Parts: sequence; C-alpha cells; structure tokens
Amino acid sequence: MSADLKPLDEQVVVLTGATSGIGLTTAQMAAERGVRLVLAARSEDALRELTDEIARDGGEATYVVADVRDRDDIREIADRAEEAYGGFDTWVNAAGVSAYGKLRDVPVEDMRGLFETNVWGLLYGSLEAADRLENRGGAIINIGSIVSERALGLQGAYSASKHAVKAFTDTLRMELADDGAPISVTLVKPSAIDTPYPEHAKNHMDEEATLPPPLYAPEPVAEAILHAAAHPQRDVTVGFGGKAMTVLGRVAPGLMDTLMETVVFPLQRNDRPPRPQGENGIDGASGELERRGDYEGHVSDSSLYTRLVQGQGRARTGALLAGIGLLAAYLYARRAVGGER
Repeated sequence: MSADLKPLDEQVVVLTGATSGIGLTTAQMAAERGVRLVLAARSEDALRELTDEIARDGGEATYVVADVRDRDDIREIADRAEEAYGGFDTWVNAAGVSAYGKLRDVPVEDMRGLFETNVWGLLYGSLEAADRLENRGGAIINIGSIVSERALGLQGAYSASKHAVKAFTDTLRMELADDGAPISVTLVKPSAIDTPYPEHAKNHMDEEATLPPPLYAPEPVAEAILHAAAHPQRDVTVGFGGKAMTVLGRVAPGLMDTLMETVVFPLQRNDRPPRPQGENGIDGASGELERRGDYEGHVSDSSLYTRLVQGQGRARTGALLAGIGLLAAYLYARRAVGGER
C-alpha cells in the first residue's frame, strides 16, 4: 500500500537532534511552513530556547528532553506527540555524532558510543514510528550521508555507522511495503554540510578537524527532508559533490581510493593544532543552538542537482545534466590523481 502523505501545514513532525545543524535548520524551516513540531534533544536549555523562538514567530512546538540511545526516551517522545497532538505524521531521525581519526587511533569505546546514537538511536526511532504509523500512515525519514555509499578515511567509524543506517533503512522500507503498511521510508544522504559537525566531533588526530569541500549550507538538506515528508521518496542525495563522489566510487573504486588518500585525507585536517577536547557529541550535548559551523571556505546555499531529482518525474533534463556532470567529475579526478603521482 502506498503512503498518502498530508501537506506539510497539516502535519505533526517528530524531530530528533533538533537543536543543532541539520535538525535545527529543519525545525525552524518546518515551523515557518505551519508544521506542528515535537522536538527532541539532550539539552533542555537549547530545546526551551528553540520552542520559545518558534512560539514567538507564531509556530507551534513542544519538546522532550531525550537521549536517543535510551529506548524508553524514544517511547516518551512518541507518547508526548500523542498527548500534545493526538499523534504524528512524520518522524525524522536527525540525531547523530561523529569522530575523527584513523580506526586504530579511535578508542573502541568511542566507536561504540557513536554507534549507540547513529545506529541504535535511529533504529529505536524508526521502529517506534513504524508501530505508531502502521494504521494511520505517514513518513519515516532517516538521515544518512554520502558516506552511506562510500567510506571516508579518517571518519571510518562514522562511515560504518552510516552504512548500517542505509542497510537498516532499505530493509525497513521493503518489509513495511511487504506488510502493506502505508508508510513512506526515505533515506536522506547529505554531502559535506556547513554545520558544527567538526566542532562537535571527538577528534583523535593531531590537527584540527574540518570537512572536505565542496560544502553546502544546511538549508538544502532541510528542504529535502520536508519535501520527503509530503512526497513519498525512496532516497535523495543532497549536493552534487557527494553524488559525484559516490558514483565515481562505484565506477572506478581503485581510482577513488587513490583520490581519497592523496586529496581528501589532507582536506579533512587543518594546519592548526586540534581544538581543546571539551564537550563533544559522543560524551555530551553542547547546550547551544547552532546551525552553522566555522568553515572558512565557500559554502553553496543551494543544490540544483537535488532540486532536479526531487522535481516531478525527475526531469530528463536534470538526468542529462547530472550525467554530464558526473563524467566531468570523473575526468577531473583522473587528472588530479595523475598529477599527484
């Protein structure tokens, strides 16, 4: 049974990871479009500030202090949605944490903590949403990454967690369809996004962590999430840069390995010493509302590629442009790697 999704301004949306980066941007954009929100994160101060901000601007939101690693907290989020609004229409799993460092340098305890949030937290949320939406219908939207498709050195644990997110999401989609449940399941795969991701990561390198270009603003990701909340969609990559990387990784994996080692590894490390290892997402919440990071290079405010693939019928013109662009990226990568040798 296909999902019949409501218009956004008639929806109640549950959003985890609501106080930072992609989650925060999505919450603010959704409120502007008339969505009633159930916001979840670990910091009560940040949640209260966000909820008050939405109310001042004429929106409607409630919040739950929750750690997605705790399944009882996930149930409490769903219960709050039932109490406040009679249920929800879309559940967005946006909570996530990160770590930098070669796999042999990252303590297993930190890898486990990362998986607890990125995989188990998303799994708990998805299963709870599926149970509550089975009869009424709706959407489950999971935030993966381009590294769901192509592993990124120096972020190996994060890449592994997002591979797991993709496998879980794809399986849940098929099984719900087999059960005839009217639930749309979407995997959103952002490219590198200018959020506080590097600042909140637990860094085990001897240099400051950063993200490799090209970078996109969080707004295109929020747009993609909200589009999927109202229009059933299997998956979407946000940002052509990420799409080019994943396609090149499939058609020329050896070349992509070399490109990673010679070009992308250095682009994840600044020449500056690492920031003092204070609060990080694995060990605790930041407690502040932060949409953007401190990336100093160019950041694209939109993604034409993503708008095209989310358009009606996935326009042929968009597909042609994407194909031409991928070919250009492939040829450029061959030249770049050849010049490094």
